[in-house]
Amino acid sequence: MNVIETKNLEKVYDGKAVEVKAVNKVNLNIEEGEFTAIVGPSGSGKTTLLNLISGLDSPTAGSIHIDDTDLSTLNRKQLVDFRLKNIGFVFQSYNLIPVLTAGENVSFIMELQGRDKHETEARTREILENVGLADRYHSRPNQLSGGQQQRVAVARALASKPRFIIADEPTANLDTKSTENLLDIMEELNQKEKITFIFSTHDQRVVKKARRIILLEDGRIVKDEQKKQ
Repeated sequence: MNVIETKNLEKVYDGKAVEVKAVNKVNLNIEEGEFTAIVGPSGSGKTTLLNLISGLDSPTAGSIHIDDTDLSTLNRKQLVDFRLKNIGFVFQSYNLIPVLTAGENVSFIMELQGRDKHETEARTREILENVGLADRYHSRPNQLSGGQQQRVAVARALASKPRFIIADEPTANLDTKSTENLLDIMEELNQKEKITFIFSTHDQRVVKKARRIILLEDGRIVKDEQKKQ
């Protein structure tokens, strides 16, 4: 079952001297439960493609469907609501709110969704336990290591039970041990909860874990490979 489908997707930026096609006629299907890495050199269009898929940016041409929703038909408020209910984000810079504890950072998304207070707290504790941080519920980001902060970011992304998670270079600032721990957690959650993960990465450790590798060059898909299980 397709979660995401793009058709002839393009994003063009107007440079001073020439137009730049950051994404160039990309046709892509992502199925439910995939653990996919989008790879390619700097400037190949990886982050732009993720931003288009997630509705953070709008295409110059082409279409994006998530389930039965055509993102081009949504206004700005509808896009915000759609992302809130369907998409989790993990960024390389963690993007945690510094004045909130780990628990508060995780529960924040569910509060925006209007979830019941008791349900929110129970889900927050459950997901922090799943990422190995049950004992850091009351810790603020500056009291956590980089690896722990990124695990809080993953917990926050998972807390709202999204259809899929966009992870843009999530291991870029992590050491080897923290990266391995994070990827093991994400892989386990992918397999147990069937949440679709889409990574943008240069990290060969992520590539090794991914079950599908999509290579971008100059905004085009030049290779799409499913690993044998």
